[in-house]
Amino acid sequence: MGVSESVGGGVARVDRVVAVWCPDWPAVAAAAMVGAAADRPIAVLRGNRVVACSAIARAEGVRRGMRRRDAQGCCPELVVAQDDPDRDARLFEPVAGAVDETVPGVEVLRPGLVVLGARGAARFFGSEEAAAERLIDAVAAAGAEAQIGIADAVSTAVIAARRGSIVAPGAGARYLAALPVAELAAEPSLAAPERADLVDLLRRLGLRRVGDFARLSPAEVASRFGADAVLAHRTARALPERPPSARRPAPELNVELACDPPIDRVDAAAFAGRQLSTRLHAVLSAAGVACTRLAVTARTETGEELTRIWRCARPLTPSDTADRVRWQLDGWLTRRARPTGPIVALILEPVEVVAAAALQLGLWGGEGAETERARRALVRVQGLLGGEAVRIGVLSGGRGPAERITMIALGDELTPAADPTHPWPGRLPEPAPTLLLLHRPTVHLTAADGAPVAVTARGLFTADPTQLRWGSRQWSLLGWAGPWPVTERWWSTAEHSTLAIRVQVQLDADPTEIRAVLLVFDEAHWHAEGVYE
Repeated sequence: MGVSESVGGGVARVDRVVAVWCPDWPAVAAAAMVGAAADRPIAVLRGNRVVACSAIARAEGVRRGMRRRDAQGCCPELVVAQDDPDRDARLFEPVAGAVDETVPGVEVLRPGLVVLGARGAARFFGSEEAAAERLIDAVAAAGAEAQIGIADAVSTAVIAARRGSIVAPGAGARYLAALPVAELAAEPSLAAPERADLVDLLRRLGLRRVGDFARLSPAEVASRFGADAVLAHRTARALPERPPSARRPAPELNVELACDPPIDRVDAAAFAGRQLSTRLHAVLSAAGVACTRLAVTARTETGEELTRIWRCARPLTPSDTADRVRWQLDGWLTRRARPTGPIVALILEPVEVVAAAALQLGLWGGEGAETERARRALVRVQGLLGGEAVRIGVLSGGRGPAERITMIALGDELTPAADPTHPWPGRLPEPAPTLLLLHRPTVHLTAADGAPVAVTARGLFTADPTQLRWGSRQWSLLGWAGPWPVTERWWSTAEHSTLAIRVQVQLDADPTEIRAVLLVFDEAHWHAEGVYE
């Protein structure tokens, strides 16, 4: 299948995404398993209802959600197969491998759909259009058909792949605007199960196009709909749902299983996958995180390493992880080009993690019921007072305590202003103040003779401080830590460079009062920046 013309125009962006979509993959895999001819209509059933069907079956009137009897009434020659995720994953592995050999770095969203970065592919093949043609040829050589979508965001690229479109940089929102709002729920790997109910509600409200929904403000969406609607609204605006992790998770989260005896059978691989998944989630739980992108690696007796990355819309549960490990190992062990030897080691690596609150289970089995109730209350406040009325603190990079917190409106992407994992020379050491004083009141630090204490050009006290006066209150000092000078933009002109010196002082105060204060010295005055209680 070809690639259509690029859509729209705009300013170039760096982080482009390629989506490779094999249409009706469950039906394709089922047809390959039963040996059905390419011109035979086929449908895949789950619970006596159609969950997937081929294009030929659709031409005869078969649709997803139909009962088996109705589908066979529309198409008497219909070939019927039962839903089998293991089969779909096993037969898709050669296709994913072909894509990965053409452009490394494939992430599997589900069997039949993978995404990868577009920048390297476009540079290697000369253009995004050339890269798309090469990927289509690679999939065709693996025995399948594919359509390619390229855009700035994963969800936009996946929607574009269903139409074989390359969306120009910056034109994602304009491309999506004219599409039916049902497109927001078309891809199950990027939408929660309740997305279909949201789409039905939007239609009844008269919002029949993606652009109609996108024109609502984030505050209106957050105050009138659920949490999944906020994610759907970001998709409608062509914003990234979950940007790549700013830091790679610590290697301590990886789990490895030495296979003794080596694994060369699918049933043994499934057992090892369940065992390793349980260990992984115990490690993730202890670290307070949940996994959203998982790398499955198998090492063989001959030293060969096979790796595949799975990307998920929601944090993985232990059963989700076990399923993906089983699917992947099944695909490797049953493909034509089998590994060069038995598998001697399995490694699970969380490539991207989120806070474990994203998978907090309620007392009676609900998923974050208490958190969801609190969120509904907050979005109600947000709807009454405006989008910026409710903000969440996110750990950020910086040297002072105020700089290390980025306040973000509820519902927006929790992206800090600066990367907290970068080195920050001169950063205030632990512990952090329990209370920050944003207005930074002026205080007076004095020596034993009553003389004011300042700081020299070398960052040292002019005299040992003994007392702190704050308004009408005065305390003797039991000790201090510092001073710590911080010079920022020292390479710039004097107007733009800044010098701040911080010191922690311990007060001789009643245990019920303030015990310590964080002071900052700038412009020849001392200011209280935070207190320790």
